[in-house]
Order: sequence, then structure tokens, then C-alpha cells
Amino acid sequence: MARYTDSVCRLCRREGEKLFLKGERCFKDKCAIERRGYPPGQHGQRRRMKMSNYALQLREKQKVRRIYGILEKQFRGYFKKAERMRGVTGENLLALLERRLDNVAFRLSFAGSRAEARQLVRHGHVRVNGHKVNIPSYLVKPGDQITLRERSKTHPGVVENFAAVDRRGVPEWLDISKKEISGTVRSLPLREHLNLDVQEQLIVELYSR
Repeated sequence: MARYTDSVCRLCRREGEKLFLKGERCFKDKCAIERRGYPPGQHGQRRRMKMSNYALQLREKQKVRRIYGILEKQFRGYFKKAERMRGVTGENLLALLERRLDNVAFRLSFAGSRAEARQLVRHGHVRVNGHKVNIPSYLVKPGDQITLRERSKTHPGVVENFAAVDRRGVPEWLDISKKEISGTVRSLPLREHLNLDVQEQLIVELYSR
């Protein structure tokens, strides 16, 4: 499957805010947006023009897509699925993205970033209800237990990331066991559970044009 392979720090600079795509680096002075807080490219330092409604909608969609590491075709698929569900389309969209297995592994601090969590899943380190699942887009459901294979629990990278779980915090829709290095899906994620500075209604308006 196609994936973005260029510098992810450029994405944060393009959106004008931290998207936390590089794990611990985003909390340090080396963060690119701290050093160069303007869009990338030769025209990045020019005075920004007032954006149209379409530009605002597009930027919001791009921001969410980049936060979760999803390309356009797959993101549009999630939107169409959210439209068919009961409830508010924008909130349904964010809930679907949050339920992705790679995002859950990131939320449980198995990895420092969603990209790293995606790699953990793809390489077969993650278990759902005791069974190996190597599909990052797998949607978890209430009652699912998410853990790592025994050998992976002692991996230095996992140990380092999991040690920061208290600082990062765990969303209310997930339960975590520090002793077992595992988590359980308590419920479906609600909008108030997501600490995302996102205006999802703008995305709905963009795709409804």
C-alpha cells in the first residue's frame, strides 16, 4: 500500500501547528516547528493571505488525514462509512479513525507515534484478544483486549515509550494495565473523549460541496 515517505516535520509546518508525528522529538527543542514556525518551501516566510472557506475546509481535512497517517482514498472511504452511520457524521468519522488498531496502540503508549505504532502492528507485535492482528486499519470494538506478544514487551523502545504513559495520558474510552502492558476497549470513543483541536464540521462541509 502507498504511504507518505517524506519528512513528516514538513507536514506540521504546513499546518502551522504540532501534529505530534515524531514522538518524543515533538516535545524537545529540536522540533522543526519550534525552530522554523512557517510553512516549508521558498514562499513559506511570505505574509499569509486570508484564507477562503474552501481553503479552511481543505486545511482541516489535510490536518486530520496527516494526524492519523492516512492517504486521501482511504480517508474518503472512512467519510463515506461515517455518513452511513447513525449520529453526527463528523463525530462518526473521528470515532472510526480513533478505533484503528495502530491508533489504539499509540494511545496505549506502546509506541511514540502513530507511524511507529503502525510498524508494530504490521510486524506482528500486537495481539487483539490473544490473536495476532497485523492490519493497522483493523477497527477495535468494546471489550477487545489489546496487548503485545510476550517477547515484544521487553523491547527497549516499547519499555521507553510505555514509561511515558502517565505524561501522555490514556483516553477515557480505553483502560490500561501497567502491570500487564495491555489495554482494554471500554467503550466506543465519543467526541468529548478526544483531545483533538479539530473542527470536523469543516471536513463534512468540504465533502458535501
